[in-house]
Amino acid sequence: MKPARLAVIAIALTAGAGAAFLMSGGEAPPPVQPVVEAPPPAVPVTDVLVAAADLPMGQNIQAADLRWQSWPDQAITVGYITRPTSPKGMETVIGSIARTSFLAGEPIRPQKLARSDGGFMAAILPSGMRAVAIVTDTRGSSSAGGFILPNDHVDIIRTYRDEDASRSGAGDVQISETLLTDIRVLAVGQIVQERNGTNVVTGETATLALTPAQAEVITLAQKVGQLSLSLRSLVDAGRTAEAVPEAQHDSALTVVRFGVAKQQSRR
Repeated sequence: MKPARLAVIAIALTAGAGAAFLMSGGEAPPPVQPVVEAPPPAVPVTDVLVAAADLPMGQNIQAADLRWQSWPDQAITVGYITRPTSPKGMETVIGSIARTSFLAGEPIRPQKLARSDGGFMAAILPSGMRAVAIVTDTRGSSSAGGFILPNDHVDIIRTYRDEDASRSGAGDVQISETLLTDIRVLAVGQIVQERNGTNVVTGETATLALTPAQAEVITLAQKVGQLSLSLRSLVDAGRTAEAVPEAQHDSALTVVRFGVAKQQSRR
């Protein structure tokens, strides 16, 4: 056999052996070692008493409304009821009345609760305030068209007949004046909060949160005139309710008679 033919055969055998080696896959690659990450450091937690479900204002809290939940120590603030400091905190809270609403999972604060064996209104009434109900028109003519809801803030307007001007022959003269401003509405009728997306609440009475002095003013004003509620903007609400300064009652007011405006003294 010629040397050239032998060389071709040798090359073919070598190529075939190489192809067979490649098809066999060669040596198995080393297994990939999984990367094990170090676990994060444990965050110290403490059991905190929270609401087990949404609690509306006025809810009489029962055991099913409460639960203990682990809470990061760094997020615990003064006022939270914790298991180490109050092991019987749940038993203490049961039977209380929620003065404000709670969301599910919100920590229970004693400042938002009231222990009361009396009525609900006395429980939610702020300290030092009095609840006074005034008569309103069910059609909403004296309560912003019926759009006044509990927890809104209103101004109280008194409308009455000027007896002196009427006796002088000027006709039936009616006068309006703002008695109190920025007064919180506790309830409208028997409803103390907005429910199920209600936008309009109508009722024959509106219960207001007043100081003792304001309560005297409103009680007398109902006897000698008609009271109306003027709804305030949310931006303006929340300030301390103040009576109209006494000097204002002595100032002149504008009386509109037969379409003509005229300045007239209140006395």
